[in-house]
Parts: sequence; C-alpha cells; structure tokens
Amino acid sequence: MDLDANSLLMSLLVSCVGFVCFSYGRRQRRVPQIAAGVTLMVYPYFVSNLLVMAGIGVAILVLMTVAVRMGV
Repeated sequence: MDLDANSLLMSLLVSCVGFVCFSYGRRQRRVPQIAAGVTLMVYPYFVSNLLVMAGIGVAILVLMTVAVRMGV
C-alpha cells in the first residue's frame, strides 16, 4: 500500500467526517448516521487511491442521506 501525504490527508478528512456522523448518530440514536460514521472511519485503511476514496465517501454520504429521507 502506497501511503503518500495526499492519501494520508484524504483518509484523515474522511475519517473526521465519519467521526462527526458517528457522534451525531450516537447522540440522536440514529442508525443511518452511526452506520455511515463507522464505515467512513474504517474504509480509508483499505483504499489508497484518492479518487476511489473520495468516490466511496461521497457514495456513503449519499446513501445515508437517502436513508434519512426515507425515514429509516
């Protein structure tokens, strides 16, 4: 796995967003935010490509938004 500075910063950014989602979901007892937060905090360890990492992060956030709008 190639870890350069850009990959490290992107994974830190994605993990921080995940931590905020997880903290909010835990406080509000919301399953979509908790699941998205945990996923956002964990998956950057397995992905080193910047575009793929950003794409997966956006997809997870879109799925969380859709789940919240559907009332899950």
